[in-house]
Amino acid sequence: MDFTSRQLRAFLLVAKHRSFSRAAEALFITPSGLSLLVRELETQLGFRLFDRTTRHVVPTAYGNEFLAVAQKSLAELDAAASFIGRSATQASQSLTLGAAPLISANVLTQAIKEFRGHRPNLRIQLFDGSQPVILHMIEEGKLDVGLGVFAPAPGIRRTPFFRFSLMLIRPDKDPAFRPASTTWSALKGETLISLPSASPIQKIVDKQLAKAGVVHRPGAVINLLDTQIAMVEADEGIAIIPSFGLPACRNRKVVMSRLINPVVNLEFYQISNRGKKLPPGADEFTAFLKSYIARWAGRAGVL
Repeated sequence: MDFTSRQLRAFLLVAKHRSFSRAAEALFITPSGLSLLVRELETQLGFRLFDRTTRHVVPTAYGNEFLAVAQKSLAELDAAASFIGRSATQASQSLTLGAAPLISANVLTQAIKEFRGHRPNLRIQLFDGSQPVILHMIEEGKLDVGLGVFAPAPGIRRTPFFRFSLMLIRPDKDPAFRPASTTWSALKGETLISLPSASPIQKIVDKQLAKAGVVHRPGAVINLLDTQIAMVEADEGIAIIPSFGLPACRNRKVVMSRLINPVVNLEFYQISNRGKKLPPGADEFTAFLKSYIARWAGRAGVL
């Protein structure tokens, strides 16, 4: 049997009001339209639902039995529709965002806090993980947006988000030696703490070191930028990191200077799944985040 919710509502309203005309008013249709809905339902069921006279409309014995079933079915249907509707509304007001741990902890947490003051109804869920994991989650549709130094990938929308520069960090041992800039050639003979060679950031660093003819002493190879900064603080060597690491460096006893001759820029991307529509509020948050980063990066002169 193929009942419609409209047929069931028509039946329940007639049973409630004991009148086709009053039930029709409640359903905003004509009495003849309501009668047609009830007749169609009776035809599908194979029995009469109402005894009709010129003065009274009362449910038949079978109608009374079916009344409880119809009430329960519609109540469950309305509850399910209401629940799904609330879930859809909440989903449309949430944004899942992925970035590397250093960016997540030192940039995004404060940015999200400030943005919440403007848009408290947009829930932002932050995932901190490695770039390969973030890319995979974007591909699987488990994240809306990823931020980082990503290479092109099939099915992925990659949009330039911000341009940072490469910086040098040293242990803060001499208050008199805090240069605002350092040349690449000045790195000859230094012990360099690096990221794995497969890292997109390290590839850019290695390429520039080779181009500048810089021969350095290899130091520890570290997986995370935050640990790389901590190793420099521990006086295990120097490191070349993107300028988005500045907030993390402020919490460490390291000196940061801009690498020049040449200045090497690092493109930071926003990625998303081409087959997945971004939720409402995504563009507003990313626009805010760009301005938020520009504020502290501009003040620090690391753009």
